[in-house]
Amino acid sequence: MGNEVLPFLIMVMVQVGYAGMNIVGTLVMDAGMDPFVHIAYRQIIGTISLAPFAYFFEWKTKPQLTSSILFWIFLCSFYGLTVSQIAYFVGLKNSTPTIACALSNLIPAATFLLAIPFGLEKVGFRSKAGQAKVYGTIICVGGAMLLSLYHGPIIIGQSGIHWKFAENTEKKNSTGHVNLILGPLLLIVSTISYSLWIIFQARVSEKYAAPYTSTMLMCLMASFQCVIIGFFVVHDKAAWSLDRMRTIAVLYNGIVCTALGYCLTSWCIQRKGPLYVSVFYPLMLIITVVLSWTLLREKLYLGTVVGSFLTVVGFYGVLWGKDKEKSKSETESHEINTDKLKQQGAN
Repeated sequence: MGNEVLPFLIMVMVQVGYAGMNIVGTLVMDAGMDPFVHIAYRQIIGTISLAPFAYFFEWKTKPQLTSSILFWIFLCSFYGLTVSQIAYFVGLKNSTPTIACALSNLIPAATFLLAIPFGLEKVGFRSKAGQAKVYGTIICVGGAMLLSLYHGPIIIGQSGIHWKFAENTEKKNSTGHVNLILGPLLLIVSTISYSLWIIFQARVSEKYAAPYTSTMLMCLMASFQCVIIGFFVVHDKAAWSLDRMRTIAVLYNGIVCTALGYCLTSWCIQRKGPLYVSVFYPLMLIITVVLSWTLLREKLYLGTVVGSFLTVVGFYGVLWGKDKEKSKSETESHEINTDKLKQQGAN
């Protein structure tokens, strides 16, 4: 019983943590923190947080680090951390936490499309699994387009809960800093970049079986990349100062979402598989919607609700197709091994 309950509780905790990332990130950016500065500090905190895990768990057992592996780790750091997070947080600044979480559900569809040219995925349109992946991808993209291009009437207005930081969000919306075209487009770029990271990370995991060390190196490389980009974009030294709220935000996102989130997710993947972990991602959307409406006084529009629903439906369609393909492959492999054993017994 404990083997089933513990991974479930851990994945719920991880999704709550990621939902909090969107709320905390929105609050500090609305309060004036530049997203480039926020991301640079987050990578630094993530590196420091992961260093003890890499040292105590993998220092003596990690494989040899070659130049080829370093190159793949560099690609992972650039696409999975630098580009993905810059696009995500700048998109979040120009959008809402609800839309940001909804578009994160595009990841399986985007990964499926990008994996085809690399030969890692096959369309297989004649099978039900292949059709589910194709149709799920189309529905995901359709939901994303609806989120990006259609606002519609208000379904649920602002909550009656008053919080001092909510005034910043209202001021941002009233001054027109929310760009419901640019924001979702940047979030889609973040999704595509993150999907590339998943493909490249598969190569890293295959060649370098030291997840804590490789992730620490990714964060370290991304720290240099994000600091350089940050100083190039943000020239004002005062923008790099940390007050109480900014310090809490970078510590939360660096420790909870980068270090702790990765460790807990990796633990669940090892015990339950990647498909089990993926099923929980839409939960982040639900939690974020509730928190955004309650704490940030975010309004819910028809386009946001319908687009989010379609994206989640497409998300599960792609996952169902991949699960069916995996089951079919395992069944065929078992049958082949059984036939070989029978032939050996006959001989």
